[in-house]
Amino acid sequence: MKKIVIVIVFLIGIVGFSQNKNAKLTLKVDGVCEMCKKRIETACIKTKGIKSAVWNVETHELKLLFNENSTNIETIKKNIVAVGHDTEGMKASDEVYNKLHGCCKYRDEKVRDAHK
Repeated sequence: MKKIVIVIVFLIGIVGFSQNKNAKLTLKVDGVCEMCKKRIETACIKTKGIKSAVWNVETHELKLLFNENSTNIETIKKNIVAVGHDTEGMKASDEVYNKLHGCCKYRDEKVRDAHK
């Protein structure tokens, strides 16, 4: 009986360690230019557990690959809004947003139109 329990525990351990801990996620993140792209991607890459971050200027989609054991969606979003960019469900503070370069003021309709 002892041997069966040990074998079962061993098999559970192997299955647990062999699971894929990487998650893929796509988020909408507001921005308008290549400077925004660099800022958004850098904020993500500096987040522990992020393996890949690519933001598309045209679609505003951020594609992420990250280790779910090291970070989570909430932390990722917090780090993005901390550099001035709104995400789904989270908005950057006006104080941080106002520090963005004039070309990056994605909330301003004139700026958005200028980047089309």
